[in-house]
Order: sequence, then C-alpha cells, then structure tokens
Amino acid sequence: MSFTTVVDVATLAAHLDDADWRIVDVRHQLADVTYGERSYAAGHLPGAQFLHCDRDLSGPMSGVNGRHPLPDPQVLARRLGDIGIDRETQVVVYDDAQGMIAGRLWWLLRWLGHTRVAVLDGGWQAWLAAGGALETVVGTPTPLSFPVALQPAAVDAAFVQKTLATPSVRLIDGRAPDRFRGENETLDPVGGHIPGAGNRFFRDNLQADGRFKAAGELREDWLRRLAGRPATEIVHYCGSGVSACHNLLAMEIAGLPGSRLYAGSWSEWCADPVRPVET
Repeated sequence: MSFTTVVDVATLAAHLDDADWRIVDVRHQLADVTYGERSYAAGHLPGAQFLHCDRDLSGPMSGVNGRHPLPDPQVLARRLGDIGIDRETQVVVYDDAQGMIAGRLWWLLRWLGHTRVAVLDGGWQAWLAAGGALETVVGTPTPLSFPVALQPAAVDAAFVQKTLATPSVRLIDGRAPDRFRGENETLDPVGGHIPGAGNRFFRDNLQADGRFKAAGELREDWLRRLAGRPATEIVHYCGSGVSACHNLLAMEIAGLPGSRLYAGSWSEWCADPVRPVET
C-alpha cells in the first residue's frame, strides 16, 4: 500500500524496519537556519535522514527570484538518491512546524514525479506524544538512482502576470491574514498581496492538535473557497513558496487534485517594483 498525502504515527511506527521506507527530517526555522541540523543531531526518528530547507529544498537566491526558489530538479534528485530514495521508496517527511516545511518536500517530490510520499500527521510533536523512539545515530544509506519525471505543477511570475485578469485562474495566498492585508510584514520589503488573490491561511487546514482536519471537513472548507471553480484553476502562493505547499497537500487530502504552485511567491513578486500590489 502506498501513502500519498499523510500517514499517522502508528502506521509509521509499524514500518520503521521496512527497507523500502525512508523517513526525512526537515525541521527548520526561518530566523535560525542552523536550528534544523542542531535539532536533528540532538534526536530524530529512527533511521531518519536530514534535508535542509535552504540548501536542499531550495535553489540559489539571486535577489529577484524569491527567498526559496525551486532547486534544480537534477540536483535535488541526486540529493534524494544520496539518502537512499528511488522511485520505489515510500517517503515519510516530518517537521515540528505543523507540516509547513514537510509540505514543501512533499510537493517537490511530486513535482519530480514521485507520488509515494506522505507527511507525518502531527509531525514531531505527535511522535513524541505517542512515546515514539528517538535516536542520535546518523545512518549511511546505500545511494540509489532517482530518475526525474518533471510534472507541470509549478508556474512562474510571467504566468501569474499574464493571467491576473484571466477569470480562469484564481490565486490563493497561504500567509496569515495580517500579512495578506499588508500588515506586520517582517520578512519581505513590501507588504500586501498579488491583486485579485484570495487568502487561505495554511494553519486553517489543521485541527487544534496540529493534525490535518478530516478529508471530508477539508473538502467542505475548500469547496467553499473554490466557489464552483475546479482545482485545476487554482494557483497557490505564500511568502516564499513553502507554506503554500501545505494548501496543495490539504487539497489533495480533500480529493481536489490538480492545483499548482507559484513557487517564487510574494518574495519574488514584490522584488520587481513594476508588478502591481494590493493591500
């Protein structure tokens, strides 16, 4: 059986010894880029490998391509192969940020054509609450080959600019409502959002305990948000293309596949003063 959206703690615990499963720790803090590595070294899920949000899940910044540009697909594929992932591997990703960072790797793997990837529901906190085992040993998996089958899951700034006045494309911003309105902006030099975008804070996909809402509840939420639009007309963005992936994952859980990611997101959009801004 393959897991393609989320997996619970009990299921993961039952598969810790499965050779074709790979756990990836992507804990990260935007304000402390060494946090994830320190946390991983202090303790991680058994057999987990670590990938860094800035170095592994993102490409080089140019100053105009956003804070977390997409990595080169072949570079990412080699990195995945190095930690023992191939096209047959069941990948489970976790973080301690309510799935915000884990969702990014979930989306990246799907972008590369790999669907056997799931986010650990509730993440690090749920694992600890269940009394899950931890270790500090860093394993050295046998390197594998990860072939890329790139999917049309991303759009760029030119696409967004061209479709601003197109009724068949709807932008959804995954940031907190205050940042969407242009208030309390501390990460990017300009506050506001892309004109015409709607707002769906990624944390609205979660229950109070940090786990995703049930599929049926998410479906009702998102159908209200879509207001009759098909999922294929939806383009998600956020501050830098990370938390927006959480909304893409939520739509998949809800049985509403086919939406896309504007990976450059607000940090890329606002880097060009010619692009319009709405508050």
